[in-house]
Amino acid sequence: MYIFTTAASREQTNAEKYTLREELFGTENVLPVWVADMDIETPSFVLEAVKKRLEHPIIGYEEVLASAFEAQLEWMRRQHGVEFALDDMFYSHSVVASMAVAIEAFTQEGEGVIVQTPVYSPFFHTVKKLGRKLVKNPLALREDGSYTFDIEDLKKKIDENTKLLLLCSPHNPVGRVWRREELEAIAMLCYERGVVVFADEIHSDLVYAPNKHIPFASLNTHAREISLTAIGVGKTFNMAGFAMSSVAVPNVKLREQFREAYERVHFAQGSVLSHVAFEAAYREGEVWLRELKEHLQANYSMLQEMLREYSELIQLTPIEGTYLAWLDCRGMGMHERELREWFVKEAKLGLNAGIAFGREGRGYMRLNFAVPLDTMREIVRRLEDALSRRKKNVKD
Repeated sequence: MYIFTTAASREQTNAEKYTLREELFGTENVLPVWVADMDIETPSFVLEAVKKRLEHPIIGYEEVLASAFEAQLEWMRRQHGVEFALDDMFYSHSVVASMAVAIEAFTQEGEGVIVQTPVYSPFFHTVKKLGRKLVKNPLALREDGSYTFDIEDLKKKIDENTKLLLLCSPHNPVGRVWRREELEAIAMLCYERGVVVFADEIHSDLVYAPNKHIPFASLNTHAREISLTAIGVGKTFNMAGFAMSSVAVPNVKLREQFREAYERVHFAQGSVLSHVAFEAAYREGEVWLRELKEHLQANYSMLQEMLREYSELIQLTPIEGTYLAWLDCRGMGMHERELREWFVKEAKLGLNAGIAFGREGRGYMRLNFAVPLDTMREIVRRLEDALSRRKKNVKD
């Protein structure tokens, strides 16, 4: 049994979410719950594999072992029911890097790339930086506060110059795990219109029952023919610092187009320590992941229970996957800057502002609840105290 009550402090390390507090929030006196890594210790079996490799005193260039990708492929078969071949796989140091290569491979400057906002900001920033046309297909907000695809809008947005769709599945930040029929609607339309789909499935392991992640490439033959799948251990096992993920491209024609752009970048093979960590995670991580998800669900439930008392101020968007809570703060009646400052000054919490995920995120905030139990209790306490004061002041 794994323990998630406490974890080693990151205060004196170079952890991004801590070192940037002053720059981002104007103070170090906040609990940082923004950037999407966990304040939970990377599994011991991963660290032990790295220690074992360090017994050899030479750390030089090495190829990614076939066994590392084979471990990932077996994990994908067992956990998600999708089949990829060893020849389909590319090493990458990050999903965002893979996305940039896909944009270079399948579009020309000025051609359209579809993003479904609100979404992780590199989706639209990368498109713009590479000189492509950003085509926004905003998600449709439903009455219960959850989201779905707006297929009718998507049909209108695709023209002869639209070449690529960036799919976030499961979705960051809104927490949706897309149903088969939702994904099939995307697949059918993109296949008919000749649009390639880059599926960012980096959160695929972080899905809560009864929801089930459905890999885009597993939907049907058409979906498999038009898609690339970005996957990896960074989110699942808190291994972002190892900088290793992968891209699966089963269609031979798309694979060669991707390879041409990929080789212009010179990804090489990454770090030998990442190779062994990656393989160990997939070989030994099943029980750890199951217990982690139980812990994350308990953290989310704690936040959910507290916010019920303040539903007129903050609504918690229903979550199906990821460890990122999407808070609808429109009931606070604040402008964007005022809302961000309230969380920093009143709740002493450093969150992501929803506007960073696109204009559809106005009035929302994103909170990372992948923390130890003791930290989650403190997060909830700080937020509850601030909301209690806010509620009292509004009444007065």
